[in-house]
Amino acid sequence: MTIICPYCLSELSERAAACPQCGGRFEGRNPVGTLPVGTVLGGRYTVGEIEQVDGEGILYRGAENHGRFRVTIKEYLPLTLAAERGTDATLRPKLGSEVLFKTTRMDFADLYRSIQRITPANGLEAVLDVFEENNTVYAVMENPGGVPLGRWLETHPGRLSPEQVCAMLQPVFDGVAAMHQVGLVHRGICPENIRVLENGRARLTGYATVGLRTAGSGLHEQLYEGYSAPEQYSTTEFEGRYTDEYSLAAVVYRMVCGQSPVPAAQRLVSDSNPRARTLEPSVPEYLSEVLWLGLKLKPVERIQTVPQLFKALTSREYTEELTRSLPRPAPRQLTQPDEEQKQHMLSLRNLLAAILVLLAILILLMLWGMVSQGLHTATPPAASSSVSAPESTELEEPVTLAPNFVGMDYDAQVRNNHNYVGDYLFYVTMEYSDTVEKGKIIRQEPEAGDVIEKGGTVSLVVSKGPQLVQMPDVIGFTQEGAVSELESRGLTPSCFMVVNDGSYAAGCVVSCSVDAGTSVEVGSVITVYIAADPSVEITAEPPAASDSNSESSASSGETPADDTQ
Repeated sequence: MTIICPYCLSELSERAAACPQCGGRFEGRNPVGTLPVGTVLGGRYTVGEIEQVDGEGILYRGAENHGRFRVTIKEYLPLTLAAERGTDATLRPKLGSEVLFKTTRMDFADLYRSIQRITPANGLEAVLDVFEENNTVYAVMENPGGVPLGRWLETHPGRLSPEQVCAMLQPVFDGVAAMHQVGLVHRGICPENIRVLENGRARLTGYATVGLRTAGSGLHEQLYEGYSAPEQYSTTEFEGRYTDEYSLAAVVYRMVCGQSPVPAAQRLVSDSNPRARTLEPSVPEYLSEVLWLGLKLKPVERIQTVPQLFKALTSREYTEELTRSLPRPAPRQLTQPDEEQKQHMLSLRNLLAAILVLLAILILLMLWGMVSQGLHTATPPAASSSVSAPESTELEEPVTLAPNFVGMDYDAQVRNNHNYVGDYLFYVTMEYSDTVEKGKIIRQEPEAGDVIEKGGTVSLVVSKGPQLVQMPDVIGFTQEGAVSELESRGLTPSCFMVVNDGSYAAGCVVSCSVDAGTSVEVGSVITVYIAADPSVEITAEPPAASDSNSESSASSGETPADDTQ
């Protein structure tokens, strides 16, 4: 078994108290109950010093022994459920917490294995390996480098334009969208978990299970004031894609305004969060409107998806369209003082109405007496040759207004719904959409609230979901040719250099993360592996292209190519 120094990555002949090369000490560097520096996990990863501790586990600095590159290692160790670790490093649950310990450990493993399957995705910290040992689970991740976004903002004072913000965060938006496509929700998006790399592009880190990011779950929760969504403060509220949308909107708010939004828990009591344009007048009006919609407390009134948010941040026209499609907030419910004031006003109105009725009756009685007296004293007029017929009144037919079908599932909620089928005729057309779920109604004509006759026709546009394209065969293409071919089909290439022993033409495509002929969504990230020049020494590796070749690529010594496309 190879033993290396986690500090300088030099190979050691045997376990020692310190590295003979750099002098770095191993003993006593990590607290009791955690893994000592120099511990080897899975036969290939060396544990370094502790970097961070949360309610779910411990994050260690580490190294991969075969390829000699730095990694981070997350150990599942829930503080509220785990007992003290023995000298054999085996982790044991507390008495009475065995079931919850086991289920949350399974959640931890499932989360990181799911992320491993979608990375390398642009903007996400790649998960390289997940394995079980010491009665717990370990997730090994790449070391992305860079600095946290919060620290980057402190060292780069001044207003950021919307264009700068979107360019920096686009990889993060893409990564979160990739998580959502496989049913994952991050729940921890904040400046602390976004790292800005040397090339100015951002990458998202800080994965965690739902228990860590929800108050009252049984774990010692980790929420981020100003960035965690309102639904994360209650175990009775459902969390979804709109939860990450709230957090991303909060990050953009911080970047353009210079301060974080008011924490959601405080806003639920009294919503005093100012609009972005109020804090920073230079923020465009449409951008201020987007952030206001993105930070709505009620999920149903909020922008629903990350692609919708990003598109709105970059398009005034789309913002106007999105504003019209979102549900309007429900009328404000009256508080107790409001109710009392309302009852008081109603009492005054009733009293005034009664007085007016009595006065009207008195006046009518007086007029009737005067008229009756005149009839007895005056000569009756001749009868008119014609009698005026009372004016006829036309009865207005009830007006029918078109229901709101936008956002409804056509097959499940409209097509066979007897409340609609007997009253309207539907003309349906299908349309691709990156923002509206397949089967949901995008728009209608006439619009909701417009007058429509009974039995009238309603035109509905139903989403076909994201557009699919066929993955082209780019094996053997030059890097430039492969990038051009993929982009022409609406796909996003992400290129990595791999070691070339002379078997491949330098600068040409060796393999891709998706097989040729496979149907993929437009906008999907395709990892393209490029053969390096045989004379170039490569010491780092990219994440694996798939589960089947993850083991082989981990020891091949690959490194990212110029990934600026």
